[in-house]
Amino acid sequence: IIFVSLCFIPTADIISTVEFNHSGELLATGDKGGRVVIFQQDTENKSQPQCRSEYNVYSTFQSHEPEFDYLKSLEIEEKINKIRWLPQKNAAQFLLSTNDKTIKLWKISERDKRPEGYNLKEEDGRCRDSTTITTLRVPVFRPMDLMVEASPRRVFANAHTYHINSISVNSDNETYLSADDLRINLWHLEITDRSFNIVDIKPANMEELTEVITAAEFHPHQCNTFVYSSSKGTIRMCDMRASALCDKHSKLFEEPEDPSNRSFFSEIISSISDVKFSHSGRYMMTRDYLSVKIWDLNMENRPVETYQVHEYLRSKLCSLYENDCIFDKFECCWNGNDSVVMTGSYNNFFRMLDRTQRRDVTLEASRESSKPRQVLKPRRVCAGGKRKKDEISVDSLDFNKKILHTAWHPQENIIAVATTNNLYIFQEKVN
Repeated sequence: IIFVSLCFIPTADIISTVEFNHSGELLATGDKGGRVVIFQQDTENKSQPQCRSEYNVYSTFQSHEPEFDYLKSLEIEEKINKIRWLPQKNAAQFLLSTNDKTIKLWKISERDKRPEGYNLKEEDGRCRDSTTITTLRVPVFRPMDLMVEASPRRVFANAHTYHINSISVNSDNETYLSADDLRINLWHLEITDRSFNIVDIKPANMEELTEVITAAEFHPHQCNTFVYSSSKGTIRMCDMRASALCDKHSKLFEEPEDPSNRSFFSEIISSISDVKFSHSGRYMMTRDYLSVKIWDLNMENRPVETYQVHEYLRSKLCSLYENDCIFDKFECCWNGNDSVVMTGSYNNFFRMLDRTQRRDVTLEASRESSKPRQVLKPRRVCAGGKRKKDEISVDSLDFNKKILHTAWHPQENIIAVATTNNLYIFQEKVN
């Protein structure tokens, strides 16, 4: 089902992150213009199986504005890099949003009543003339049209020298981490003026720098454990109980490189762009340029599953390097029971990989192929030789059309896919 579609593509409208909340009722998107748009699942149609994926705009607000760092003479763009929801504890919802430098905690709340009958002020807020007050009034609440308010509750700033690439809320629901290229900081949600540096890989001499941090995430159940990935294709697991500064990892996940695949581009394509723990906490998934890998936390020397996302691009790495596409950062996500994983590709293709049945399918998110209630047809790419009728030649792929950001409903087979400035929501076919 096509959910929202914009006709023109100003840079500010390009979607930069997509995230369901813990119940799946709300879906948040952030864009390069610093805006956050929240969609709410249609409660009236939720009981109808074929309409579960209908979401309506719930709230829109400006999360970040462009800034200027006068000390470094650098512009700080407003682009939203990540959004993370906090578990709901009361009627209000809370989320964290971040650009390159500043993290903000937002409260999303509803208001359908307004107070009336104040003694000392009028309804419009003006103070009443005390000489005209002759009777005592008891203020009352009157019904009003539903209003959704987004208000900033905390601003966490001035802790990162480099660009923030990850934020992750801890399972204790009191702390979270933020990661940039060289450091990871631990924050308390109630404290904005200080954070604790828990990882620092910056060398004394920057000329000796060989890798950077690309992503970081807390374990979903163990509040002392987190992982971070690097541009060298390694994943380090750290235990905060061992020391305040986790400069020594407890586990190192790394797959030996296949000498037959060694090339000039090997180090670039091995860089990990995303890491996600499974909901069960037993596995983690990593995404590099060409593949998705599933790791068992008890086995460090190699992944237990490897899925090629677009292996047919290996022969195109030279041209992908020239047009900078080789540096694209694709995300990945799990379904609710960890049996299927999803990630994006080029030509507005996205891949769904079934771990239990060892099957995979390539689907396309576009206006032409994604009409409402229409079943998506599998797509196939021909890498060479004679092309079949339904196949697409690798030479005809559009590398400007790419799906970097995807999200999966935590409980249902509903997915959200961002293509440049369009958001598509699909649901499992209902018989």
